[in-house]
Amino acid sequence: MVRMSAEERRESVVRAAIDEFAQRGYYGTSTEAVARRVGVSQPYLFRLFPGKKAIFAAAALRCMEETRRVFEDAAEGLRGEEALPVMAQAYVQLIQERPELLRMQMQAYVAVAAAEAEGDHEFGEAVRAGWMRLWETVHAPLGSDLGETSTFMAYGMLINTLMAMGFPPEHQVWEGMYPSARVTGRLEKGQCT
Repeated sequence: MVRMSAEERRESVVRAAIDEFAQRGYYGTSTEAVARRVGVSQPYLFRLFPGKKAIFAAAALRCMEETRRVFEDAAEGLRGEEALPVMAQAYVQLIQERPELLRMQMQAYVAVAAAEAEGDHEFGEAVRAGWMRLWETVHAPLGSDLGETSTFMAYGMLINTLMAMGFPPEHQVWEGMYPSARVTGRLEKGQCT
């Protein structure tokens, strides 16, 4: 049997944490559940991360980074009106194929609000910094236009909300979306424009 390095094990913890926290949130997920999913002991988990909040933060930031890379890859070589629908569709495709990333994103926002209410600003600062990297990745291809970037990100949050609440693809709430940002039923599987 091949032994994993600490970095490989750490990576497996982050992936497992995304799945676990996405399902049950910060307070509903035990570190024991994350350790069990990875196949390590809880004490070993804490050799890799200093605590539960650090595991959650790593999962939240990984989720944002994966989303950021999807935007970056989709917009490569495109600007303005060419970039917008391609990034929108790439995002919808990502959260359709990996719904745990959408759920983790939503859990991160809730956790930031809870942490801020408790006076813990460090966690919020880390998540806000990750979100700002998303913003910047979208902002440049959209011609560094604040209005376009704000509109794009606002539509993204609306998409998050509608998908998280389980609105079916044929529901009227999807009608106002960018054509490329509509959920399955409105898009051909694998379509990229």
